[in-house]
Amino acid sequence: MYRCFMIDIAALRALVAVEQHGSVIAAAETIGFSPSAVSQQIKKLEKQSGVAVLERHGRGVLLTDRGMALAEYGRRILGELEELQATLLADPAKPSGVLRLVAFSTACRGLVGPMLGKLGRAAANDGEPGLDIRVLAEDPREAVQRVASGEADLGVVHNWNSVPLLIPGNMVHEKLCTDTADVLLNSAHPLAGRSAVEASDLLGQSWISTPANAICNEALLAIFAGLGQVPDIRMYDPDFSTHIAMVRQGVAVALVPRLGRPELPDGVVAVPVENPLQQREVGIVYRKTMRSSPSIRHVVGLLREAAAELDG
Repeated sequence: MYRCFMIDIAALRALVAVEQHGSVIAAAETIGFSPSAVSQQIKKLEKQSGVAVLERHGRGVLLTDRGMALAEYGRRILGELEELQATLLADPAKPSGVLRLVAFSTACRGLVGPMLGKLGRAAANDGEPGLDIRVLAEDPREAVQRVASGEADLGVVHNWNSVPLLIPGNMVHEKLCTDTADVLLNSAHPLAGRSAVEASDLLGQSWISTPANAICNEALLAIFAGLGQVPDIRMYDPDFSTHIAMVRQGVAVALVPRLGRPELPDGVVAVPVENPLQQREVGIVYRKTMRSSPSIRHVVGLLREAAAELDG
């Protein structure tokens, strides 16, 4: 005799989060529950299904075979539910609700800021609240992970020509614009008067870079890969404003993209890099289940407008 049972969506979401993030604690942080609440949801799911879905492994947990199968079905069910809520249940003429956006720092300044300004002015003119957008600044790899797992709805990412960004199969990746990086030099630097420089010209320089393993740091390393050397990086800082300040002091040179770059102060000049040309493709990522979401399409349209204004 087959057993008929109902599965609670919250319990299923808890199991999928544990499967995606590898632990109850990480799952709790992702879905906004306490670890004990996640454990209670898992116990509820086991009671409803009549099978064990987790088993202890050292200090952590592993999904059982039945748990893995249930999590796989759970991802499909949650994806279809998300697609239903984002499309059929949404008003295409009035995008609304909360949209979680994650973007790298210079995109926050150069693209997300102008988009939010335009959105705010439109809401003020309409006299309605409209979309509530929450923004988190993170490196593209982390942004992709957050969107793929459902922690965020939309990501603005970049993809250097020398450092490809991997996009999971459950996501859509659309191009926004191309961004070019220049070498910033103190105006007294011997190369400051050049119209362009090549990688070989930059050997022996003292650099300031974004932290190790950040994509922009890897792009800097890739410049010298063909020369069989690595750049002499003396300082690491995630903020390009600090890079500009150090260049102004004459203590380092820096590779800084143009997107979101403030007006350079006196004493700092930007020189393009050729052979290899330093460019990154700026794009947006979102889950395929959100492809027809009015909110996603509206925000993507505004980001495209901001990117077009940069090109203009």
